Amino acid sequence: MLSAAPTSRRVLPPTARAPDRGPAPAPETIGTGGGSGRDAFFDNAKYLAIVLVAMGHSWEPLTGQSRTAGALYMTVYAFHMPAFIVISGYFSRGFDLRPDRLRRLVTGIVVPYVVFETAYTLFARRAVPDPDMPVSLLDPWYLTWFLAALFVWRLTTPLWRIVRWPVPLALAVAVLASVSPEIGHDLDMQRLLQFLPFFVLGLNLRPEHFALLRRRGVRIAAVPVFACALALAYWAVPRMTATWFYHRESAQELGAPWWAGVVMTLALFGCSLVLVACFLAWVPARRTWFTVLGAGTLYGYLLHGFLTKGARFAGWFEDHPWLHSPPGEIAVSLTAAAAVTALCTPPVRRALRCVVEPRMAWAFRKEPAGR
Repeated sequence: MLSAAPTSRRVLPPTARAPDRGPAPAPETIGTGGGSGRDAFFDNAKYLAIVLVAMGHSWEPLTGQSRTAGALYMTVYAFHMPAFIVISGYFSRGFDLRPDRLRRLVTGIVVPYVVFETAYTLFARRAVPDPDMPVSLLDPWYLTWFLAALFVWRLTTPLWRIVRWPVPLALAVAVLASVSPEIGHDLDMQRLLQFLPFFVLGLNLRPEHFALLRRRGVRIAAVPVFACALALAYWAVPRMTATWFYHRESAQELGAPWWAGVVMTLALFGCSLVLVACFLAWVPARRTWFTVLGAGTLYGYLLHGFLTKGARFAGWFEDHPWLHSPPGEIAVSLTAAAAVTALCTPPVRRALRCVVEPRMAWAFRKEPAGR
């Protein structure tokens, strides 16, 4: 239960001013860009979500010996990536096949995917060590799956805008994927399809939907809901595997009957939506000290994996048993939060912008004048 992922290339997995009307602005990735027009609420949400992502990854080696860590892990995994994906969908509403949007898709998603997929593979070759691990752009390693999925989701945005019932259709696609082991794992296709409903839901949200979440009654209700979720997760730790929350395999690949994929996909979608709503209800709408960090969450997301995996490969959790004690678990959590916070800061973004957000004007033909 909650054991580490098998030792294969596919390891445990672990976006901006909201328009008042009309189409959304140019789409964002999970944290690139900046400017005075950004909405503090979404930047705050992205920062807090990336902290939870990093903390969740740091809890992974603790879950085998701590039921409390397992409950926190399971609860966070139920909503942290769905929250990112919903926000990504929300800021993809204005995406179309215009040349400038496609260029942004290439420089903001495709190039970072290629760079970091290669970098993580080279890192694993030395750290595992596995000198024969191939560089494969079709087989995302660790957390690069999200960039591959976001690329495909964005390209399909125009299609979802013409469908009458987009969310139910996307949910049906996810259900079918969960019972189709023959899909295979190119581009982590199971994750791409099973997380798809959250992206499509984001495409259909409007500013007033987020405003509803900031009502006092919703904020108050979020507290007992989260408490119940933690209690349920604590009960579930010895009874179910957290692998369901990764959406990485079909039900049959998890050793369950096919109908379990239908039940779990629908149940987890509902649970995740409730927890995403509770999380967003408590995100501050005003500017805070960490609002500026929300523009750098892509950096935190892509870079923190080197630290997380480095600690695992170095055997820190085996060599220091005190990390599995309550004080150690707190120390691990605070260290992960501090590290990903540092990686989201402006100095890191300036230093690595050429890699994470390359301009690449030289690679594209100039548009004819007047277009």
